[in-house]
Amino acid sequence: MLNKKVEKALSLQVNAELYSSYLYLSMSADLDSKSLPGFAHWMKIQAQEELYHAIKIYDYVLERGGSVTLDTIEKPQTSWKDPLAIFKAAYKHETKVTGMINKLVDLAIKEKDHATNNFLQWFVEEQVEEEASADEIVQQLALVKGGSGLFMLDKEMGARAPLFTFPAPGD
Repeated sequence: MLNKKVEKALSLQVNAELYSSYLYLSMSADLDSKSLPGFAHWMKIQAQEELYHAIKIYDYVLERGGSVTLDTIEKPQTSWKDPLAIFKAAYKHETKVTGMINKLVDLAIKEKDHATNNFLQWFVEEQVEEEASADEIVQQLALVKGGSGLFMLDKEMGARAPLFTFPAPGD
């Protein structure tokens, strides 16, 4: 049986992951409006990853006999100055999520919930990757400062493989 404090904190994290997905989808839309389909694609894949994280936590709570309480998802920002500003915001957001995951680990340890602590270690490792990925793109965008380098990076970002694909309309 899942500890009630841990259950509540995990429900809050499900909502935070759903917000992350919503935020990255908003960033994708803004990048599409700036005619940067590769960067938009990268962010859309990131939105899928965050949705996967939410479902992974959701399923874990249910598997442990708990229940998930979903709450309102805050409206994300809808436009940014340029791709560099978007990826700086993404990096900042990922560092915030890392802090949230670390607090969940601290709570699991405090409550002596070893199963949840073990489960959360996947997210600890994932956050290292998430931060590094966003930071790498920030550094690349800072180097190219627009121009043709931006379009080369856009093409590279478009090569990111999706977690899953959605059927085309009519399929």
